[in-house]
Amino acid sequence: MTGTALVTGASSGIGRATAAALVALGYRVIGTSRNPDAIAKDDRLDGVDYRALDLTDPQAVEDFAPVLADVDVLVNNAGESQVGPLEELPTAAIEEVFRLNVLAPVRLTQLVLPGMRERRRGRIVMVGSMLASFPLAYRSSYVATKAAIKGFADAARLEVSPFGVGITTVEPGSINTGISTRRTKYIAEDSPYADDYRTMLSTLNANEASGITAERVAETIVRAVRAPSPRPLYAVGSRAPLVFAIRRLAPRSFAHKLTARAHGLKR
Repeated sequence: MTGTALVTGASSGIGRATAAALVALGYRVIGTSRNPDAIAKDDRLDGVDYRALDLTDPQAVEDFAPVLADVDVLVNNAGESQVGPLEELPTAAIEEVFRLNVLAPVRLTQLVLPGMRERRRGRIVMVGSMLASFPLAYRSSYVATKAAIKGFADAARLEVSPFGVGITTVEPGSINTGISTRRTKYIAEDSPYADDYRTMLSTLNANEASGITAERVAETIVRAVRAPSPRPLYAVGSRAPLVFAIRRLAPRSFAHKLTARAHGLKR
């Protein structure tokens, strides 16, 4: 299946790699960015039609509906990586990360579904995170958003599959995309969590620096897009086959402890 694909957050990282992979397969690719004019000429991909879209603005998402009418593949990739102790996360920050990571992709999915359903074909990929399956301290808001979009995908896929539409979630582990420099951080100067938080964040950044490439995640996304019957979940990186096997076989608390220890936390 080829046609028109829309990739959110296509200016860098996973989004850029996915847009490039889809162009190579013959798709007409629309790539969204909050500010496409800021993308350097050398960073623009041939074959990608860059469009402005601020996913934190509900009206901007609604106004994007005409573009979605003819989209055959939607990759909900754009998102915010947020970190901080739950006790100290500002309400406004939690609301913002949910608008970007959950409400916007869900609304884009709602807007793209009528056309896909009528054509009886389509693929929707939610780019989640393995942290939705393996929660990590000080990532509560981020974990919650990624768990939420997986929940939407898992339930909705059963609604739309009779119409030839597939919805799936791709959960990457640690990825080397430079996201650690863009992560939003919330920690009080006198926080009682400071030492533990800094240990986790330092290890998280190191894990990401040695993580898999965005191109490898893009390969997994493309595999989900091209599958005749996409699986509910594709995981890639961070020794996914092993850790998911442990999660299935061992008590959930054991898997959580392994995740903590992998990020420098003794639990």
